[in-house]
Amino acid sequence: MKYSIFFDESNKLDAEKKYSYYGAYGVEQNKCEKIVEDIQQILRLTGKKSEYHFTEYNNDKDIAPYLYCLHHFLKTNFQINIFVVDNDTALYFSKSADISVTELRNLFYVKIPERLFYGLTRGLSDDYRTVEIIVDHSPEYGKMRVYSKLKQQMNAHAIYRGMKYYVNKAWYKDSHKSIPLQIVDLFMGIVVFLMEKSYLNLEDDKPIIKSDLIYRFLIEGNNIDLFQKQINIFKWDGQKDIIHEVDISEYLSQFIVFKTQFDVGEMTKISNIKLPNESTKDLRLKLGYTNNQLRMLLGYLDQLDGKGRNTFIMQNYYNEF
Repeated sequence: MKYSIFFDESNKLDAEKKYSYYGAYGVEQNKCEKIVEDIQQILRLTGKKSEYHFTEYNNDKDIAPYLYCLHHFLKTNFQINIFVVDNDTALYFSKSADISVTELRNLFYVKIPERLFYGLTRGLSDDYRTVEIIVDHSPEYGKMRVYSKLKQQMNAHAIYRGMKYYVNKAWYKDSHKSIPLQIVDLFMGIVVFLMEKSYLNLEDDKPIIKSDLIYRFLIEGNNIDLFQKQINIFKWDGQKDIIHEVDISEYLSQFIVFKTQFDVGEMTKISNIKLPNESTKDLRLKLGYTNNQLRMLLGYLDQLDGKGRNTFIMQNYYNEF
């Protein structure tokens, strides 16, 4: 039986960001095929044509396919491991050791499998004989021999630890052809957004729109609990070989508190200025919302009417699944 690991990264070491992130999702082949089939059904149901990318979610007209996908996938009992690197510390070490950023990144691709992939494979039964690693396509990966490094390191770990699987293939796929890679991108994007507290930026409608999606996803059912249980985050900050496990609940709590206060403020404004029989468009313009925030407004209106925040979105989902 085959087991697949999908790998992606966000914010590279040479980017002007505080942290860089590496994420991996492991899944058995038959289960993966069923998940892909379900997500394709969601795409057909919602009429979404393009792929899922968290950075590109800037218009809430797409909230239905994103919310359906996140909500459905969370129920599949998945595991995603995320490795966080403190970029300032890493770059300081590269200067101290007189090595280039490219060489430094090469070293991390040797270390990453131990922290990300082994955690996904250590519980595999003897039924899983072969493992393949699929990486989001990047031209620089070929130059850096990332695929061969990942394969070599994983097989070295398997032999050293007496595991009975073998990585027979490490290769790339374009993300638009791989729903699992898109899912890794979505969940990594959410983690990055929460850890970097991007939701505090209220001068741009994009973070507000992303915050609305994340909040509405988390408040469905027991999604907060599942999110905390199924995403494991490890952080390297240069303290020798010490890797700290990050408690995502702290970031979730801070986000929920902020978003709840923000929403109360917005709904109070709506209650104070909304006229009887006023059109949604006129109300949106009075609030200063862009057209990209229409579904956010509809969610507020449903909540003020005593309905669930996601009523007009999720009712079709529950009818189909």
